Formats: sequence, structure tokens, C-alpha cells
Amino acid sequence: MTGPNPAVAAARNAVKACLADLPAGSLVLVACSGGPDSVALAAATAFVTPRAGLRAGAVVVDHGLQPGSARVAEGAAATCRGLGLEPVAVDAVEVTGPGGLEAAAREARYAALERAAQASGAVVVLLGHSLDDQAETVLLGLARGSGARSLAGMAPVRGIFRRPFLGIRRAQTEAVCVALDLPVWLDPMNADVGAHRRAAVRAGVVPALEQALGPGAVPALARTAALLRADADLLDALAAEALEACVRERGPGAVDLDVAAVAALPEALRGRVLRAAALEAGAPAGTLGSVHVDALAGLVEDWHGQGPLDLPGGVTGSRERGLLWLRLA
Repeated sequence: MTGPNPAVAAARNAVKACLADLPAGSLVLVACSGGPDSVALAAATAFVTPRAGLRAGAVVVDHGLQPGSARVAEGAAATCRGLGLEPVAVDAVEVTGPGGLEAAAREARYAALERAAQASGAVVVLLGHSLDDQAETVLLGLARGSGARSLAGMAPVRGIFRRPFLGIRRAQTEAVCVALDLPVWLDPMNADVGAHRRAAVRAGVVPALEQALGPGAVPALARTAALLRADADLLDALAAEALEACVRERGPGAVDLDVAAVAALPEALRGRVLRAAALEAGAPAGTLGSVHVDALAGLVEDWHGQGPLDLPGGVTGSRERGLLWLRLA
């Protein structure tokens, strides 16, 4: 008697390990787009959860960005129901907001997933990001000149969200779907290298890296993300403590920092404290970049009377009487 296909076994083992801490009877939702990664995740979850005493459903988010998106969403939902997942919900969202189309779609998607979890009582939402997605995220961060937090990539666990497949290659998720004869949808946006940076990285940069450095380049990038995540977690915890020590006044849409206290911080903490303060004042995380944090640092380290700074989300930064004022207009 032969066992399951190696890719199928790897996917199931990854989900089993990811859910091992949940109490019996817990409901888990799979975020399914209909693509190979999420369909493989749905199949693995449908196999693992009843054997672990858990329940599993799915949620499909229809972003409405392409013709026929509703049909694609209903097809993904039908696949999930065919695997035995229940409940299965489809949520059509409106993609609007700052930061460009990709950022707005991401915000709308995560909001929909959180709504679905709350409505169903699910304790965990599983996302199908693969090791290849993680490597692409690191490369995109490098291209933007990002710090350790961005280069740390996607976290395996963040709130209710978990990513079991961060150690699974995309080729393995595709092999799962072939082995189990599961229908998948290939998003044409993933191949539009002219319009989407991730698609360009996937189609051009990653193959070039693997050709130049060998097939271990992608796993090495994912390992780099894991190492940097541990460092970034520690620095963020230290920065949170430092922020509290630097705050002199705070309220809705307002944070006042002691300039001397901020200036005395190590550089690695100073930028994190300024970013955290700007976020607390109301600047959107998706559009608050290093250029804005650097400008705030200039008010601390190199102030010569320059006027208020305009930050994303209508937040302004100014220095008066030894304080750095962050205000939401």
C-alpha cells in the first residue's frame, strides 16, 4: 500500500503542524481565491481538520477587478464545498483607498476575511502564501530599500491569520492540485509583468537568480526573512518601550514626543519610535514610508527652523518648544 503523493503529504503535514495548538471543535477558515496555492491549502485543511477534531470552512473574496470575477469566486466556493468545507462564504468587496490598487485590494481582502471569521466564530484564517511568495516579498523589500521589518517578509502567524505553506514551494502546491485532480484558476494579473511588480519579480528576477545562484536561492531568501523577523520582533518590542518613555502627551490623532529623549535613542530604535508615533497619530501604515520617517528624524537631529511636514493620511509633524508634535488634521 502506497502513501499519498509527496506534495500532498507535505501540504497536509504543514497544515497539521500549523493547527496543532487549537482546541477540539475550533472552526478554521481557509481563504481561497481558486488559485493553486489556496486550493491546495483547502484540500489539505479538509483532510486534516476532521482527523484533528476541528471544523473547517472557507471564505472567497471577490475583488471585482476583472470581468467574470463573480463566476471565478463562485467556482472557488464550489471547489471548497466539494472538498467538504462548511461553511463557505463569498464576499464581494469594493477596492478603494490610498496606496495604489494592490494595497487597496489587500486592505479590502483582509477586512473581508476578518468579517467572515467574526460572523462564523472562526478562531483562525489560513492563508496560502508559499515559500516562493515569501522570497518575492523579500526581493520587493530590497528593491524599495526597506528595513528589517519589510525584509522579514510575511509572518507565519499574525493575529487570527496563519500561513502554513511558508515552507512549501509553489511547485508543490501545483503538484497537490494535479495529484488530487482539483480545478484551479490562474489569475491573469499574476502574469501581467507590465502592471504588477510582483509579477515582474516572479517572471524575471527569480528565474534569473536561480540561474545565477542555483535552485537554493529562493529557500535562502525565505531563511533570510525568518532570521530578520526575529531581529525585527525584538527591535519592535524595544521600540514600543522607548516610545512610551518619549511620549509627553497623547490623545485622539495627536502624539507629542520629547525631542531630547528621541534624539538620545540608538538609531535603530529612533526610526521605529518615530514611525510608531506617526501611525498612532493616524498615518496609514501602507503609505507611511521611510522617506517620511527620515523627514521626521530631520526634525529631531537636524532642525533649523524648518516648517511642518505633511505625512500620509493628513498627519502633520512639527517641532516646537522641545517637542515633536504629530497631529491629524
